[in-house]
Amino acid sequence: MNARSRQARHTIRARMRTQRAASRINRRGNGSLTTHCIAAGLSPKEARSVASSLRRNAAKVGVTGQVGIAYTKGRARTCSRYTPAQVARIAVVYRPRRPDYKRAAARLALAA
Repeated sequence: MNARSRQARHTIRARMRTQRAASRINRRGNGSLTTHCIAAGLSPKEARSVASSLRRNAAKVGVTGQVGIAYTKGRARTCSRYTPAQVARIAVVYRPRRPDYKRAAARLALAA
């Protein structure tokens, strides 16, 4: 596989991931903070990092999500799911330093 096709596959995979997360949020009306970050265009690793920062800011703002159960690798764990409006309130308080995180925070704030 040459570099061009590898880049094309990477782009398509990222677009599919972003679109899948956004449609899941639209369908259900809520999603975890990581799902919202993936829908904003971040990779899963970056999304987990931003989501943990957003969780700290959610406590500052006083936003509590809806409690749910997430299944990963056959295990059930509790999680919190947030509406786009709640995520927008949290993203206003979030002050990232990295430029790509700043772009994602702007998209999260405009999502509501």
